Amino acid sequence: MKQLLQTLTQIPAPSGREDEIRAAIQKMIQPYADEIRVDALGNLIARKGKKAKDGRRILLAAHMDEIGLMVSHVDTDGFARFSTLGGFRPHRRVGTRIRFLNGVMGVIGLEREAEEKDRAPSLDRYFIDTGANSAKDSPVKVGDAAVYDSLFLDLGDRVVSKCLDDRVGVALLIESLTRLKSGKNEVWYVFTVQEEVGARGAGPASYGIDPEIGLAVDVTVANNMPNTRGRNPISLGGGPAIKVKDAGVVADPRIVQAMTRLAEKNRIPHQFEVIESIGTDARAMQVTGLGAQTGGLAIPLRNLHSPSEMIDMGDVKNAARLLAAFLREA
Repeated sequence: MKQLLQTLTQIPAPSGREDEIRAAIQKMIQPYADEIRVDALGNLIARKGKKAKDGRRILLAAHMDEIGLMVSHVDTDGFARFSTLGGFRPHRRVGTRIRFLNGVMGVIGLEREAEEKDRAPSLDRYFIDTGANSAKDSPVKVGDAAVYDSLFLDLGDRVVSKCLDDRVGVALLIESLTRLKSGKNEVWYVFTVQEEVGARGAGPASYGIDPEIGLAVDVTVANNMPNTRGRNPISLGGGPAIKVKDAGVVADPRIVQAMTRLAEKNRIPHQFEVIESIGTDARAMQVTGLGAQTGGLAIPLRNLHSPSEMIDMGDVKNAARLLAAFLREA
């Protein structure tokens, strides 16, 4: 699993630019899926099994995209101004290295006058320094996208990288698809696009599949750090979190109860997620078409939307166990 995570996190895929990661995932799952297609938005959709009379149609979603930046213009001195793709907070990232999809490297900078103010500067005060001296010399142009330049770190029981949100969910779906034996349920694995900019991919995918059950496999904020526990008691290493509520969805009680029962039955460490600050693909699945019983399974993560997100491999292992149990007994 660590090797899979390293492979996935080192592929750049800012929102709207998921082609490379989609191709890599499709190659991995091709031998194991009964059907694979790519829809108009770019979602990668794979089916395993066929629904029996007493079976259910289940949709599992994990998003392929990651937060990033897009060049909005290049000024006369060669500095690239930018728009954000998703929850990218530039006031926390001054001096951070980024890599464009064309391979060009840059560093996030802030105008000197803006640095001296107490409040967070507006987006137009930031720039990307690619080393260019003029607009003519710039190696990037309007519309070019970039992500963090970040190495994968193996810290034993824990790993650190950019975009573990949500490559860990992608990895869990890949592992599930390759190991799942066909049964009474029809399981659709959807690797979604543009989640970070409003969960845009999950809705159309769900509309085309019309699931009875939808489950978003994503991350949640771990707060077992100095002075951060607050009202959200999710802990790194405490097990996967069963979604009860997030910013976009109130999970179906039947899904919460089923996952809780299975976790207890199989002695799987678990937590419960009630959080206001983040949303997932779950909302889109819940309200698309005729709707679906919807829930989520979340991996605790530190340093969300940073170049150094951290997860615990024990949480990943237990999430895989709980997901497998749910698919067997749903």
